[in-house]
Amino acid sequence: MTVDKGLIEQLVDGVISKENATRLLSMDRKDHERFWNYLEVLQARVKWPQRILMRLTDHLYIVHKKGGGRVVKCDCGHEFGDYRANWKTQALIRVRETLHEFKQVYYPEPACPEPQWQEIREFYCPTCLAQHAVEVVPPGYPLVHEMLPDLDRFYRDFMGRALGDESADWYEDRTAATTASWA
Repeated sequence: MTVDKGLIEQLVDGVISKENATRLLSMDRKDHERFWNYLEVLQARVKWPQRILMRLTDHLYIVHKKGGGRVVKCDCGHEFGDYRANWKTQALIRVRETLHEFKQVYYPEPACPEPQWQEIREFYCPTCLAQHAVEVVPPGYPLVHEMLPDLDRFYRDFMGRALGDESADWYEDRTAATTASWA
């Protein structure tokens, strides 16, 4: 059974009916074209021409740049740099450290993190100020790098369409090199 783009659009927009969501969840297997249709739906929603390779969050994507390179890009077009380095190092960061600050975003108070043990980090796009992520971590904890996908393997082995710029060094965390360059 194939899923049409209209249904994928409803899913992406968050307006899918309960019946259609249940139907999608109960399908035995995803049809082979669903991923490609999903990418087409996402691509139609952004104003920039670079090809989306994978969606990271509601507003962040890994895209292929003309002339080579793969970067993390926001809906608005802001580029966070090489996808192999944690995009959060290029984001605006707001850190909440006090109970008063925690209560601004947590309710009821017993649900708040404990200020002496945790801090809340909010990550924003420097261009459009969209909030892309939130972490609740111990103070001083390194930025969490949620995902470094092996895009070459995914496209080649799972999707059956190898990327034209496939290389072993694409699947390598470059965050340390990025932060080392700051010193």
